[in-house]
Amino acid sequence: MNMANKNDKSRRRFLQKLGIAGASTVAGSALLLQGCSDSNKASGNKVKVLTADNKLVEVDVAHLKPGDKIQDLKYLQKRGREGIPGKKFVMVVDLAKCKNARKCMKACQSAHQLKPEMHHLNVLEMEDPVKKTSYWMPKTCQHCDNPPCVSVCPVDATFKRQDGIVLIDNERCIGCRFCVAACPYSARTFNWTEPKNSDKMADVTYDMELNVPQKKGTVTKCAFSADQLRHGKLPYCVSACPNGVYYFGDQNEDLVTNGTTKKTVRLSHLLEENAAYTLMPELGTQPSVYYLPPRESEG
Repeated sequence: MNMANKNDKSRRRFLQKLGIAGASTVAGSALLLQGCSDSNKASGNKVKVLTADNKLVEVDVAHLKPGDKIQDLKYLQKRGREGIPGKKFVMVVDLAKCKNARKCMKACQSAHQLKPEMHHLNVLEMEDPVKKTSYWMPKTCQHCDNPPCVSVCPVDATFKRQDGIVLIDNERCIGCRFCVAACPYSARTFNWTEPKNSDKMADVTYDMELNVPQKKGTVTKCAFSADQLRHGKLPYCVSACPNGVYYFGDQNEDLVTNGTTKKTVRLSHLLEENAAYTLMPELGTQPSVYYLPPRESEG
């Protein structure tokens, strides 16, 4: 009993040093820390893992059980493909509010190991030929209910989850780029070179919900910040916007929350009252991203 108590205390001390609330937050719940003895001897051989709040930390392998990393990858792969039961995630973009601040783009690039020239989300300047004015339009993966990218993938690397999110499994991706050609929204990009900070991320277990680490020779795109949704948080881009452009939520609950004001509203009312639309509806892709048109009164 005394030895068990000592082991428990040592484990808690080790977790506190990492700044992690519990063992399940270290690169997924399957990665468990060994009960450390009072001597707490380290091997000197360290590996990098991501915490639940997307921070990179180093852990001595002496504190990990043999095979944990392999088990953790299997857990993350299974969880990533299953999605979150009972949810149907949607995004609403208010074009009247976008001022091209690009905070959303920076947050996305930072979270997903993207170089400055690579985008999961891009803000485009659009011309209105009727009003002879221009406006800014954020464009990302539309997470279609009928995604053409999924049907053309020969290895099941890109797939649609039960919660409506379309993801890429870079453990399966062979870099054929069929999905890139099939996407009518030009929402996918290819890792032609080694990703940003690839040396620092080399030993990090792959998490398809975060889509990190990125891998040369594979396709990447917006994941609706599935890793954030797993913890009840809004997507990185939605939270970073200072101008109230983005709403995000669950279509099944008919509720979406504005990332800037944190105000939650009825999705159906928001769409109906503001003449919402989706991109290229004639294609039958049924996007999960809705746009509210720019209004002259809001510039």
